[in-house]
Amino acid sequence: MNRAEATIRGLVELAGVEINGSEPHDIQVNDPRFYQQLLNGGALGLGETYMQGLWDCEALDVLIHRLLRADLEHAISPLRLLWPVLWSKLVNLQAKNRAFRIGERHYDLGNELYRRMLDSRMTYTCGYWAEADNLEDAQRAKLDLVCRKVGLEPGLRVLDIGCGWGSFAAWAAEHYGVSVVGVTVSREQIALGQELCAGLDVELRFQDYRDLDERFDRIVSIGMFEHVGSRNYRTYMKVVERCLADDGLFLLHTIGTNTRATAVDPWTDKYIFPGGMLPVIEQIAVAARGLFIMEDLHNFGTDYDPTLMAWMANIDASREELEALGYDERFYRMWRYFLLSSAGSARARRNQLWQIVYSKKGLEGGYRSLR
Repeated sequence: MNRAEATIRGLVELAGVEINGSEPHDIQVNDPRFYQQLLNGGALGLGETYMQGLWDCEALDVLIHRLLRADLEHAISPLRLLWPVLWSKLVNLQAKNRAFRIGERHYDLGNELYRRMLDSRMTYTCGYWAEADNLEDAQRAKLDLVCRKVGLEPGLRVLDIGCGWGSFAAWAAEHYGVSVVGVTVSREQIALGQELCAGLDVELRFQDYRDLDERFDRIVSIGMFEHVGSRNYRTYMKVVERCLADDGLFLLHTIGTNTRATAVDPWTDKYIFPGGMLPVIEQIAVAARGLFIMEDLHNFGTDYDPTLMAWMANIDASREELEALGYDERFYRMWRYFLLSSAGSARARRNQLWQIVYSKKGLEGGYRSLR
């Protein structure tokens, strides 16, 4: 046994994980190059060696959960991985001239992929599982929860920043009689979203949020703030403030994390969400200071675990169809690592899911929290 293998074996044993063990969460090494590449690459190396097929794990979500609960994510930190951190301090990775990159790299991967992964309404954000036992019900519950939290009623004009395929816009227009404008940086989402919202009072636009300058009674943003970047949090909040009616409400739905960082983990940044960044709650509060009053804060981050597991089950059920569409073995392994490692992270409480309701001046009589 060489030094690299001995080191990796010793580390994972701290999390109750065995190399080539018999438990579903144990790592099965297919190629001994795995050990040195993991030592050289840290978190990035773990994901890349999985994509290369150098190792397997039946219960990948459980493995990641165990590694994170044992605080092993920082045990291997190659110096070369410090460069992305330094670069993010020098460059605004989410600047306006880069705004459409995430649409091209992630959301434009193909509507046929997301049709097979998501619920029937194409909702690509965390479901609400308080009273749900399946993905369809969890996503309907989440959409309706947002509508109720911002007090939608017929005739209101609503803005959805980061509208995706229009699932919220369609639900709000259909069930609450409101007029919705949604903006996204994905051409694929616009194309399919317009079909899904046909016949409803919904307008979907290919537009960066910074170009918005019109008045709305309510504003929601569901799963888009993760792409804004800390350099732009204050700008984002100022855009919302100038577009929101004085007596309006704004709901921000975002994944968050526990420790301030300049980017998502290096593997996710390279392969899934380029320029992504998860906020800590303090950063959001500072960005909103003097612009809004926080009326409600709701954390249901553990609900991302069953949401991601349901998405993975859908991908597995459609694997042959996806292969026929050109999503090859390498893509499958990349996507499986993405979904299951995210589920393990949510289960380990590394990532949170916050819904925050803001008003401009504070609601007279106060705000009644809904759950």
